[in-house]
Amino acid sequence: MIKISKLSKTFSGEKVLDNLSVDINARDVIAIIGSSGAGKSTFLRSINYLVEPDSGFITFGHEHKVDFEADFATITKGQILELRRRTAMVFQQFNLFERRTVLQNVMEGLTQVKKISKHEAEAMARKELTTVGLDDRLDYYPKFLSGGQKQRVGIARALAMKPELLLLDEPTSALDPELVGEVQASIITAAAQGQTMILVSHEMDFVYEVATKVYFLDQGQMIESGSPDEVFNHPKTARMKQFLSRNKRFGSL
Repeated sequence: MIKISKLSKTFSGEKVLDNLSVDINARDVIAIIGSSGAGKSTFLRSINYLVEPDSGFITFGHEHKVDFEADFATITKGQILELRRRTAMVFQQFNLFERRTVLQNVMEGLTQVKKISKHEAEAMARKELTTVGLDDRLDYYPKFLSGGQKQRVGIARALAMKPELLLLDEPTSALDPELVGEVQASIITAAAQGQTMILVSHEMDFVYEVATKVYFLDQGQMIESGSPDEVFNHPKTARMKQFLSRNKRFGSL
């Protein structure tokens, strides 16, 4: 169980995140949806302290035992490092090392952060790259990859770190439409293998397919949550219905 509690963030006097709480069970795929500017990416980046929250708590536990807990208002450097060891982020813009091969990009965190031997790191990197369908691109440099392939390298790099929580920030938003499917397939595979994750996405059909629970974020508040069927097919709030109105699949509800 991972608990995010009472998370708040203010920018320039405007409250972007207002006392948000989310409970995450092992193997959950939590989707955060909402309009542009709702605070989705800020929420995701606050979880691993890429954005510094004003207040809130995060707890990692197992079978009613707390393994790690941090108060964002008083978090220490050591706690930030531990938090980032337990999480991994997949960014919109890939963030690959251009002068390293695909294999080297995935190995980097394993050797530098986890201090794993190069031999073991290479075996782990090869495994994750095979999972995302890139075992034939190990020696390629990023400039020779498509956007979809770069993003799949990013997913493999994150999965290789064996995070307790995988964070995906609009992983298909920078891709041409024809490349979106290959990245979504990699995420579905990771979910099927039991990876716990939080996904921020504007692809509602994909969210409906992959998520175990959906949270609708609007003006810094979680105003609706539930299973994909509950949120998309039986929305409770007028704002949720308005948000879905332009979606071909759900907009007629």
